[in-house]
Amino acid sequence: MTPEPLQLLIERWREDTNATYKSWFLWEERLKNFRSIRRGLQLVVTEMKAGTFGSLYKGSSLETVVKSIAEQRQIFKGADHAFLWKPKLRIPDIYESRENQIAFADFLDTCSCCSGETQVLAAIRRLDEHRIKGLGPAAANLLYFLHPTIIPPFNTAIVNGYNLLTGAKVKLGSWEEFLAMREGILRINGSNRTALSNDLGAIGGLLFDIGSGRYSSPPLEDNAASREAWERDLARVRELSAKDQKELQTAREGDRTHTEVQGWLRDLGKSLGFDIWIAANDRNRALEAGKLGDGCLAELPPSVGGNGGADSVRLIDVLWLSKGTDQVAAAFEVEHTTSIYSGILRLLDLGTGITQAGDLRLFLVAPDARENDVRDQLLRPAFRNRALQLKFLPYGALEENRVSMARFGTGIKPVEAIARILS
Repeated sequence: MTPEPLQLLIERWREDTNATYKSWFLWEERLKNFRSIRRGLQLVVTEMKAGTFGSLYKGSSLETVVKSIAEQRQIFKGADHAFLWKPKLRIPDIYESRENQIAFADFLDTCSCCSGETQVLAAIRRLDEHRIKGLGPAAANLLYFLHPTIIPPFNTAIVNGYNLLTGAKVKLGSWEEFLAMREGILRINGSNRTALSNDLGAIGGLLFDIGSGRYSSPPLEDNAASREAWERDLARVRELSAKDQKELQTAREGDRTHTEVQGWLRDLGKSLGFDIWIAANDRNRALEAGKLGDGCLAELPPSVGGNGGADSVRLIDVLWLSKGTDQVAAAFEVEHTTSIYSGILRLLDLGTGITQAGDLRLFLVAPDARENDVRDQLLRPAFRNRALQLKFLPYGALEENRVSMARFGTGIKPVEAIARILS
């Protein structure tokens, strides 16, 4: 039996290694960002309600959160544009208007705390009643990371993809139109749940790839000629543009480099006499002739893996534990291209959740060229006054010294000697 056009499209889309499904939705780093973005939004709410947020987007807690969203592969590229302060237009008007800022904070606070669809939709409608100039459904990208099974991602390509797929005429900039589109997305997703996901990021990715031109939408008129033409188009190998191909290749190289550096830290830790924990979602990654998690702990000790931030701690890239004990000696977050902010939060979750944090050493490991990015994050008020000190461990110093440290070093001191305190 020939599958329906949409089913056939989804099948081909899921198999395509260059499509958003495999390149972003199944990307192992994707889920790591949810917790940090949620925590970042809580900080935005706290600052806005306390009157300490200020009147600028640049350097704000909101900029940090939105940038961490925009860093997630191509589907969210440009997600920060809607929040950039445009002084000539005075939009979005959440920086100079205290009333609008509080309304936005209430909206985020409600959506952060609630768990049901009814409350989220009511919060959207209350925000819409304020008619805040320049603040439209782009804020749905924030809500997606709070409620991925309720709110889909949103951008121009996704709207275009939905219109092409359904024949609708949804317009940008209107919450009312967004909510109508959401209902349609839920119906499509419900009819294809087994091929998509309860997480609306999957169907969001499909619509993005249709709207950006990677895939042609099935014909709206169900006749043999139009379907035949569409299937020929679907069967044709679709080449990415040179720019997209380069971006995707860079992202994949980043994944490989990230795993390679984790391998350096794993092997160095073993040589220095530590037990090693590899992030739960990374341990099965291929490395050389085996897997990244080979020879490492299968479970974290209860005193480490059972604290309040356990889900976040299990995703820390590499932990070194004193041999045969539950004492974490060092924690490493490798940030090749991903959000530095997210890595800092995971390290702080660990440091505030274990009893021997005073003996814990925390390291952000990143390319030498990202030193300024690391410094900028560590100097944010939210992190600057922490009792726990985070150090920067550059790739160059680690690569240059790891062999000699493994051969002649003991304990954590060799790593501390090449790490930097940024101020």
